[in-house]
Amino acid sequence: MTTVEETTLDRLRSLLLRHAHAPSAAVPGLPRVALMAASAPLPAELHVCEPTFTLVVQGRARTALGAALFDCGPGQCLVLPVDLPVEAGIVEASADRPFLGLRLALDAERIAALLLDASRPLAPAVTDRAIVAADADAAVMAAVLRLLALLDTPDDLPVLGEAFERELLWRLLNGAQGATIRQIGLANSRMAQVGKAIRHIRRHHAETLRVEALAAGVGMSVTSFHRHFRAITSMTPVQYQKQIRLQLARARLVAGEGDVGAVGFAVGYDSPSQFSREYRRMFGAPPGRDGRRLREAGGKA
Repeated sequence: MTTVEETTLDRLRSLLLRHAHAPSAAVPGLPRVALMAASAPLPAELHVCEPTFTLVVQGRARTALGAALFDCGPGQCLVLPVDLPVEAGIVEASADRPFLGLRLALDAERIAALLLDASRPLAPAVTDRAIVAADADAAVMAAVLRLLALLDTPDDLPVLGEAFERELLWRLLNGAQGATIRQIGLANSRMAQVGKAIRHIRRHHAETLRVEALAAGVGMSVTSFHRHFRAITSMTPVQYQKQIRLQLARARLVAGEGDVGAVGFAVGYDSPSQFSREYRRMFGAPPGRDGRRLREAGGKA
């Protein structure tokens, strides 16, 4: 890392130490931006993460998608281009050196608008990479710094916040992760087509999954759909739906919403025994026992 990038990181650390006080908290005036801070490691939790760009400023975070692990340290970033069920946690943090970072939600419409406004076409490089982890470009780091510096002058946020966030998104589109992020905004890209299918599965998770209809709905053959879906998500559409169902079931159990059988039925299981079996296989304990444990622990996995 160059001296300029180190100086940028130092300034980002100072800003986040002043303004970030929770594992993830939205920024008033910047609804797509969240600041992250933790004074101790946080165990990995399974959840569905929507399209995001995450920059680590201090400490280390780990994200797992299936068997693939992605570790990010200071000055490194992670891009998730579609809604993915991942395990994410913080592996390096302390009271003296807390974990610090920033997360930006990646909105397809905003990306598409930037692509249309570009004076030159940005290469629509084809990629099926589900997660991209890399060093953040100097231009991206500088854009993040300008955006976060507004936190010290909150009166400037309503005037400059949108513009500085747009600049950050533009730098990302032109940076090392640009090929993946550009596909989010291209309606006919494989990434966007799979993303559309994923949103359908999430909205209709309790219904029977008909892969042929899903593939036709996004304009792909069944064979091509299966190939690209698996390349992007590391699982089949049926496996993806199962993860969504079980994560929603776990959230219902933690909230105390009905007995085990009712929860299983609500997320799409007709067979209580199948629900209990698949739940135990994913979370390591039967649903009733796991729900009680999580409620006693305050909802922490």
